[in-house]
Amino acid sequence: MAVQKIKRSYRKTKYILYKETLVDFKEHFWAFLGSFIGIGILAYLQSQTLPQSDVVYLIGSFGASSVLVYGVIQSPLAQPRNLIGGHLISAIIGVTVYQFVPDILWLTAPLSVSLSIVFMQITKTLHPPGGATALIAVTGSNEIKNMGYWYVLSPVLSGVLILLAVALVFNNMTSNRSYPNHKKYHKFRKRVATIFKNKTEV
Repeated sequence: MAVQKIKRSYRKTKYILYKETLVDFKEHFWAFLGSFIGIGILAYLQSQTLPQSDVVYLIGSFGASSVLVYGVIQSPLAQPRNLIGGHLISAIIGVTVYQFVPDILWLTAPLSVSLSIVFMQITKTLHPPGGATALIAVTGSNEIKNMGYWYVLSPVLSGVLILLAVALVFNNMTSNRSYPNHKKYHKFRKRVATIFKNKTEV
């Protein structure tokens, strides 16, 4: 029974990935635009506030998250719960591991990634780029390491919220794209849009 469930889940994920990566100009356009704006905002904040510093808004794992939240928007791994939860859990674990064993790279690097995977699985927030977020916490520059748990708030939390906000806009610009895949969110969004439209007409 468990094996069949895993196989069904694999087939579903494979179909989603195949469907969303077909040659479709419109899909490519919105994926490009969303990721360009999302990463562009983070890069702009970095260039304006911390141009000479390694304490960045633009950590590498955000590039991987952009592939998911703008390019494979129906994937379970790309949903808001996974995006936010995966990064935050991984950041907390990465910082915690570094606090306890700061100078043993051969231990901190695999331990932070492995614990992040397990905790994301337990909390149902699996988001592959989270592993990189944990790794950056223990292998990044001294500026990043010295941030301690502030690393969780910025760049991690602030960054994923910006990526999410952009995704909610650009992943719902056409009738063919719908993000997140939670029906209640879209019912609420349509209700708000209707109320706003009625007020403007009055």
